[in-house]
Amino acid sequence: MTIRADAVVLDIDGVLVDVADSYRRAIVESIDRVYDRTIRKADIQLFKDAGGFNNDWELTYAAALYILATAEGYDESIETFTDAIAENGGGLEAAEAAVRDELGARATQRVTDRLDCERLRDVFQQLYLGAELYRGLEGDEPDIESRGFIHDEPLLLDDETRTALLEGYDVGVVTGRPEAEAEIALERVGLEAAIPVDRRFTMDDWEEGKPHPKALVTLAERFDAETVVFVGDTLDDIRTATNADETDPDRSYYGVGVLTGGLTGEAGRRKYDDANAAAVLESITELPALLE
Repeated sequence: MTIRADAVVLDIDGVLVDVADSYRRAIVESIDRVYDRTIRKADIQLFKDAGGFNNDWELTYAAALYILATAEGYDESIETFTDAIAENGGGLEAAEAAVRDELGARATQRVTDRLDCERLRDVFQQLYLGAELYRGLEGDEPDIESRGFIHDEPLLLDDETRTALLEGYDVGVVTGRPEAEAEIALERVGLEAAIPVDRRFTMDDWEEGKPHPKALVTLAERFDAETVVFVGDTLDDIRTATNADETDPDRSYYGVGVLTGGLTGEAGRRKYDDANAAAVLESITELPALLE
Protein backbone atom coordinates (compact mmCIF):
# COMPACT_ATOMS: atom_id res chain seq x y z
CA MET A 1 0.00 0.00 0.00
CA THR A 2 1.14 3.53 -0.75
CA ILE A 3 -0.41 6.93 -0.02
CA ARG A 4 0.20 9.89 -2.30
CA ALA A 5 0.38 12.86 0.08
CA ASP A 6 1.08 16.55 -0.28
CA ALA A 7 1.65 17.18 3.42
CA VAL A 8 2.73 15.16 6.45
CA VAL A 9 1.74 16.16 9.98
CA LEU A 10 3.51 14.52 12.91
CA ASP A 11 2.70 13.98 16.54
CA ILE A 12 5.77 14.18 18.80
CA ASP A 13 5.33 11.75 21.70
CA GLY A 14 5.71 8.14 20.68
CA VAL A 15 6.41 9.20 17.09
CA LEU A 16 9.53 11.38 17.17
CA VAL A 17 10.66 10.60 20.74
CA ASP A 18 10.01 7.67 23.08
CA VAL A 19 8.19 8.91 26.20
CA ALA A 20 7.75 5.61 28.09
CA ASP A 21 10.34 6.65 30.69
CA SER A 22 9.50 10.35 30.70
CA TYR A 23 5.87 11.48 30.43
CA ARG A 24 4.42 8.10 31.35
CA ARG A 25 6.84 7.66 34.22
CA ALA A 26 5.93 11.17 35.43
CA ILE A 27 2.24 10.24 35.51
CA VAL A 28 2.85 7.20 37.69
CA GLU A 29 5.34 8.82 40.05
CA SER A 30 3.43 12.09 40.47
CA ILE A 31 0.37 10.26 41.78
CA ASP A 32 2.54 8.14 44.06
CA ARG A 33 4.32 11.17 45.55
CA VAL A 34 1.06 13.00 46.23
CA TYR A 35 -1.14 10.09 47.39
CA ASP A 36 1.29 7.25 48.30
CA ARG A 37 -0.51 4.96 45.84
CA THR A 38 -0.57 4.90 42.09
CA ILE A 39 -1.46 3.01 38.92
CA ARG A 40 0.82 0.79 36.86
CA LYS A 41 2.57 2.27 33.85
CA ALA A 42 0.73 -0.25 31.66
CA ASP A 43 -2.60 1.16 32.89
CA ILE A 44 -1.87 4.50 31.22
CA GLN A 45 -2.72 3.03 27.84
CA LEU A 46 -6.23 2.22 29.07
CA PHE A 47 -6.82 5.94 29.60
CA LYS A 48 -5.28 6.81 26.23
CA ASP A 49 -7.52 4.28 24.48
CA ALA A 50 -10.59 5.67 26.26
CA GLY A 51 -9.96 9.00 24.53
CA GLY A 52 -9.86 12.61 25.60
CA PHE A 53 -6.46 12.47 27.28
CA ASN A 54 -4.22 14.25 24.80
CA ASN A 55 -3.12 16.30 27.83
CA ASP A 56 -1.03 14.10 30.15
CA TRP A 57 -1.76 16.38 33.10
CA GLU A 58 -5.46 15.60 32.73
CA LEU A 59 -4.67 11.91 32.42
CA THR A 60 -2.75 12.21 35.69
CA TYR A 61 -5.78 13.82 37.36
CA ALA A 62 -8.11 11.09 36.04
CA ALA A 63 -5.81 8.31 37.25
CA ALA A 64 -5.51 9.99 40.65
CA LEU A 65 -9.29 10.27 40.72
CA TYR A 66 -9.50 6.51 40.35
CA ILE A 67 -7.01 5.96 43.20
CA LEU A 68 -8.98 8.32 45.47
CA ALA A 69 -12.30 6.77 44.49
CA THR A 70 -11.14 3.30 45.54
CA ALA A 71 -10.58 4.69 49.03
CA GLU A 72 -14.25 5.74 49.08
CA GLY A 73 -15.51 2.29 48.12
CA TYR A 74 -15.24 2.30 44.35
CA ASP A 75 -14.48 -1.35 43.67
CA GLU A 76 -14.51 -1.57 39.88
CA SER A 77 -11.32 -2.52 38.07
CA ILE A 78 -9.33 0.13 36.27
CA GLU A 79 -10.36 -1.56 33.00
CA THR A 80 -14.03 -1.08 33.88
CA PHE A 81 -13.33 2.49 34.97
CA THR A 82 -11.67 3.40 31.67
CA ASP A 83 -14.39 1.62 29.71
CA ALA A 84 -16.90 3.86 31.48
CA ILE A 85 -14.80 6.89 30.58
CA ALA A 86 -14.96 5.87 26.92
CA GLU A 87 -18.72 5.35 27.13
CA ASN A 88 -19.10 8.84 28.63
CA GLY A 89 -17.17 10.45 25.77
CA GLY A 90 -13.60 10.44 27.13
CA GLY A 91 -11.62 12.89 29.20
CA LEU A 92 -11.58 14.08 32.80
CA GLU A 93 -15.27 15.02 33.01
CA ALA A 94 -16.15 11.52 31.84
CA ALA A 95 -13.89 10.10 34.58
CA GLU A 96 -15.76 12.10 37.21
CA ALA A 97 -19.07 10.90 35.76
CA ALA A 98 -17.87 7.29 35.99
CA VAL A 99 -17.12 7.75 39.69
CA ARG A 100 -20.40 9.55 40.33
CA ASP A 101 -22.39 6.77 38.67
CA GLU A 102 -20.94 4.25 41.13
CA LEU A 103 -20.50 6.25 44.34
CA GLY A 104 -23.21 8.90 44.16
CA ALA A 105 -22.86 12.65 44.47
CA ARG A 106 -21.83 12.91 48.13
CA ALA A 107 -18.95 10.42 48.01
CA THR A 108 -17.82 11.79 44.65
CA GLN A 109 -17.63 15.23 46.21
CA ARG A 110 -15.31 13.87 48.90
CA VAL A 111 -13.15 12.36 46.16
CA THR A 112 -12.94 15.55 44.10
CA ASP A 113 -12.24 17.60 47.25
CA ARG A 114 -9.07 15.51 47.72
CA LEU A 115 -8.07 15.76 44.05
CA ASP A 116 -5.28 18.36 44.11
CA CYS A 117 -4.75 19.05 40.42
CA GLU A 118 -2.42 21.98 41.07
CA ARG A 119 -0.05 19.90 43.19
CA LEU A 120 -0.19 16.96 40.79
CA ARG A 121 0.72 19.20 37.88
CA ASP A 122 3.52 20.85 39.82
CA VAL A 123 5.06 17.53 40.89
CA PHE A 124 4.67 16.22 37.33
CA GLN A 125 6.54 19.21 35.91
CA GLN A 126 9.32 18.97 38.46
CA LEU A 127 9.86 15.29 37.75
CA TYR A 128 9.60 15.64 34.00
CA LEU A 129 11.59 18.83 33.49
CA GLY A 130 14.11 18.51 36.30
CA ALA A 131 15.13 21.33 38.61
CA GLU A 132 17.00 23.44 36.06
CA LEU A 133 14.38 23.43 33.31
CA TYR A 134 11.61 23.77 35.88
CA ARG A 135 13.13 27.03 37.12
CA GLY A 136 13.40 28.35 33.58
CA LEU A 137 10.04 27.23 32.18
CA GLU A 138 7.83 27.34 35.27
CA GLY A 139 9.52 30.36 36.86
CA ASP A 140 9.54 28.89 40.35
CA GLU A 141 11.85 27.11 42.75
CA PRO A 142 11.41 23.33 42.82
CA ASP A 143 10.93 21.39 46.03
CA ILE A 144 12.08 18.17 44.33
CA GLU A 145 15.65 17.80 43.16
CA SER A 146 15.42 15.87 39.91
CA ARG A 147 17.57 15.60 36.82
CA GLY A 148 14.40 15.42 34.77
CA PHE A 149 12.81 12.56 32.88
CA ILE A 150 12.87 14.71 29.73
CA HIS A 151 16.52 13.73 29.37
CA ASP A 152 15.54 10.04 29.13
CA GLU A 153 13.67 10.28 25.82
CA PRO A 154 15.30 8.18 23.09
CA LEU A 155 14.97 9.62 19.59
CA LEU A 156 12.78 7.72 17.12
CA LEU A 157 13.41 9.90 14.05
CA ASP A 158 16.69 9.21 12.24
CA ASP A 159 18.54 11.52 9.85
CA GLU A 160 17.57 9.63 6.71
CA THR A 161 13.86 9.68 7.48
CA ARG A 162 13.94 13.34 8.48
CA THR A 163 15.66 14.31 5.22
CA ALA A 164 13.23 12.27 3.11
CA LEU A 165 10.20 13.89 4.73
CA LEU A 166 11.49 17.46 4.57
CA GLU A 167 12.60 17.14 0.94
CA GLY A 168 9.44 15.44 -0.26
CA TYR A 169 6.57 17.05 1.64
CA ASP A 170 5.28 20.00 3.57
CA VAL A 171 5.75 18.95 7.20
CA GLY A 172 3.83 20.14 10.25
CA VAL A 173 3.34 19.15 13.89
CA VAL A 174 0.23 18.66 16.03
CA THR A 175 1.05 17.75 19.63
CA GLY A 176 -0.41 17.84 23.10
CA ARG A 177 2.88 19.15 24.48
CA PRO A 178 3.17 22.71 25.77
CA GLU A 179 5.01 24.93 23.28
CA ALA A 180 8.30 25.11 25.19
CA GLU A 181 8.48 21.34 25.65
CA ALA A 182 7.60 20.79 22.00
CA GLU A 183 10.48 23.04 20.96
CA ILE A 184 12.92 21.04 23.08
CA ALA A 185 11.85 17.77 21.44
CA LEU A 186 11.84 19.23 17.92
CA GLU A 187 15.31 20.64 18.42
CA ARG A 188 16.60 17.26 19.59
CA VAL A 189 15.28 15.50 16.46
CA GLY A 190 16.49 18.25 14.11
CA LEU A 191 13.09 19.69 13.17
CA GLU A 192 12.87 22.87 15.25
CA ALA A 193 14.35 25.10 12.56
CA ALA A 194 12.75 23.18 9.70
CA ILE A 195 9.16 23.52 10.92
CA PRO A 196 8.24 27.17 11.59
CA VAL A 197 5.77 28.05 14.33
CA ASP A 198 2.92 28.61 11.88
CA ARG A 199 3.19 24.92 10.94
CA ARG A 200 2.82 23.71 14.51
CA PHE A 201 -0.05 23.31 16.91
CA THR A 202 0.82 22.72 20.57
CA MET A 203 -1.24 22.70 23.75
CA ASP A 204 -0.83 26.47 23.90
CA ASP A 205 -2.29 27.06 20.43
CA TRP A 206 -5.77 25.56 20.71
CA GLU A 207 -8.22 24.72 23.45
CA GLU A 208 -9.98 21.80 21.79
CA GLY A 209 -7.13 19.27 21.62
CA LYS A 210 -7.19 15.99 19.76
CA PRO A 211 -9.36 14.39 18.39
CA HIS A 212 -10.89 17.72 17.38
CA PRO A 213 -9.94 18.33 13.72
CA LYS A 214 -9.29 22.08 13.96
CA ALA A 215 -5.49 21.97 14.06
CA LEU A 216 -5.13 19.42 11.29
CA VAL A 217 -7.57 21.19 8.98
CA THR A 218 -5.91 24.55 9.65
CA LEU A 219 -2.48 23.16 8.72
CA ALA A 220 -3.93 21.60 5.57
CA GLU A 221 -5.28 25.01 4.58
CA ARG A 222 -1.94 26.67 5.26
CA PHE A 223 -0.17 24.05 3.17
CA ASP A 224 -2.83 24.30 0.45
CA ALA A 225 -2.65 20.51 0.46
CA GLU A 226 -5.12 18.13 -1.14
CA THR A 227 -3.98 15.05 0.78
CA VAL A 228 -2.67 15.06 4.35
CA VAL A 229 -1.17 12.19 6.34
CA PHE A 230 -1.26 12.51 10.13
CA VAL A 231 1.10 10.20 12.02
CA GLY A 232 0.40 9.48 15.68
CA ASP A 233 0.72 6.87 18.42
CA THR A 234 -2.80 6.87 19.91
CA LEU A 235 -6.33 6.12 18.81
CA ASP A 236 -7.18 9.80 19.30
CA ASP A 237 -4.60 10.62 16.62
CA ILE A 238 -6.42 8.34 14.19
CA ARG A 239 -9.74 9.86 15.24
CA THR A 240 -8.32 13.32 14.57
CA ALA A 241 -7.62 12.41 10.95
CA THR A 242 -11.03 10.75 10.60
CA ASN A 243 -12.77 13.82 12.03
CA ALA A 244 -10.79 16.11 9.71
CA ASP A 245 -11.78 13.98 6.71
CA GLU A 246 -15.45 14.29 7.68
CA THR A 247 -15.18 18.02 8.43
CA ASP A 248 -13.24 19.03 5.30
CA PRO A 249 -14.67 17.27 2.23
CA ASP A 250 -12.37 19.20 -0.14
CA ARG A 251 -9.33 17.27 1.11
CA SER A 252 -8.35 13.73 2.03
CA TYR A 253 -6.87 12.92 5.43
CA TYR A 254 -5.19 9.67 6.41
CA GLY A 255 -4.45 8.64 9.99
CA VAL A 256 -1.33 6.50 10.28
CA GLY A 257 -0.46 4.76 13.54
CA VAL A 258 3.01 3.83 14.74
CA LEU A 259 3.82 1.03 17.18
CA THR A 260 6.50 2.97 19.08
CA GLY A 261 4.15 4.51 21.64
CA GLY A 262 1.70 2.90 24.01
CA LEU A 263 0.12 0.76 21.30
CA THR A 264 2.56 -1.99 20.41
CA GLY A 265 2.70 -5.41 18.79
CA GLU A 266 -0.22 -7.26 17.26
CA ALA A 267 -2.63 -6.03 19.93
CA GLY A 268 -1.76 -2.43 19.07
CA ARG A 269 -2.08 -3.15 15.38
CA ARG A 270 -5.57 -4.59 15.91
CA LYS A 271 -6.68 -1.53 17.86
CA TYR A 272 -5.46 0.76 15.08
CA ASP A 273 -7.24 -1.38 12.50
CA ASP A 274 -10.44 -1.25 14.53
CA ALA A 275 -10.14 2.55 14.58
CA ASN A 276 -9.82 2.54 10.76
CA ALA A 277 -6.20 3.65 10.58
CA ALA A 278 -5.08 4.03 6.97
CA ALA A 279 -1.85 2.20 7.80
CA VAL A 280 0.08 0.90 10.79
CA LEU A 281 3.88 1.23 10.87
CA GLU A 282 6.46 -0.32 13.12
CA SER A 283 8.04 3.14 13.41
CA ILE A 284 8.28 6.45 11.62
CA THR A 285 11.27 5.13 9.67
CA GLU A 286 8.76 3.21 7.50
CA LEU A 287 6.85 6.38 6.59
CA PRO A 288 8.84 7.44 3.48
CA ALA A 289 8.25 4.02 1.88
CA LEU A 290 4.51 4.30 2.60
CA LEU A 291 4.41 7.66 0.85
CA GLU A 292 6.45 6.79 -2.23
